Amino acid sequence: MDTPEQPQMKADRHLRREQDCKAELVERIADMLCEDGVREALPGVHMARASRPSEPIHCMYPAALCVIVQGEKEVFIGNSVHRYDVNRYLLATIQLPAVSRIVHASIREPYLSLRVNLEPALVGSVIAEAGFVSEQATSTTNAVAVSTQDSDLLESCLRLVRCIRDPGEARFIAPLLKREIVFRLLVAEQGSRLRYLPALSGGSYAITMAIERLRSNFDQPLSIDALARELGMSPSAFHHQFRSITDQSPLQFQKQLRLLEARRLMLAEDMDAATAGYRVGYADASHFSRDYKKLFGLPPARDAERLKETVSSPKP
Repeated sequence: MDTPEQPQMKADRHLRREQDCKAELVERIADMLCEDGVREALPGVHMARASRPSEPIHCMYPAALCVIVQGEKEVFIGNSVHRYDVNRYLLATIQLPAVSRIVHASIREPYLSLRVNLEPALVGSVIAEAGFVSEQATSTTNAVAVSTQDSDLLESCLRLVRCIRDPGEARFIAPLLKREIVFRLLVAEQGSRLRYLPALSGGSYAITMAIERLRSNFDQPLSIDALARELGMSPSAFHHQFRSITDQSPLQFQKQLRLLEARRLMLAEDMDAATAGYRVGYADASHFSRDYKKLFGLPPARDAERLKETVSSPKP
């Protein structure tokens, strides 16, 4: 007669399983990314490699599952710092402006990560098919959080990475594995947060409507009172809920969108600083320069020159 598995034996087996998954993920991602950089291996599936710690990188963080298999990273969103590594994953449910920094990486043990973008339609479909109840977001539903790594979730990610090499498997199996990953997230620690994603992105939720309005009209003057009235909220309630979800005020959010776009215009379209500032909504060039330097550490023109030199410099 079989005896029940002892708790310690079960824990040891669970740990070995997780370690085996991580080891294979390291091997496979390192094999597919021989040089530092980011690769979209499948639609919505990105892998990254870095051989050294990075400077802070300003970007738009999408709604996604972010898993590190080697190294460590910090993500700054508003006034919050989210630090995660091989033992913790990050889940974001709204696209937000952020600053990320790779903390631990070396040539011998490069930073390696996997990001799976989470489309609201996919999440909503899995919620409905699995019989979960979609939840209404509240004023305390933060858009980004870090959780302890889960071996079932890690195994799902590993199977997704395994199928990348075979186009036939990738075409047919990858969509199923993405659904499995969403399911694993829904039954894990952050499941209740993920159930907000369809509502947060469906246009019916007030703060998401505000975020979309800011994204679409970031170069226009912002009236908090007018936007709050349009959403049927008081200015104080709107400000409180916006900060609770995004860790920043609406004005801070708009300012980051403007400055990120100005930086893109100077790099991608070779636009001068004054024109870029005006294009994103700044009427005063000195005001634009002050805000830009505060966010990126250098005045606009000098920062653009530095970035262009970095891009054109040969890799070591």
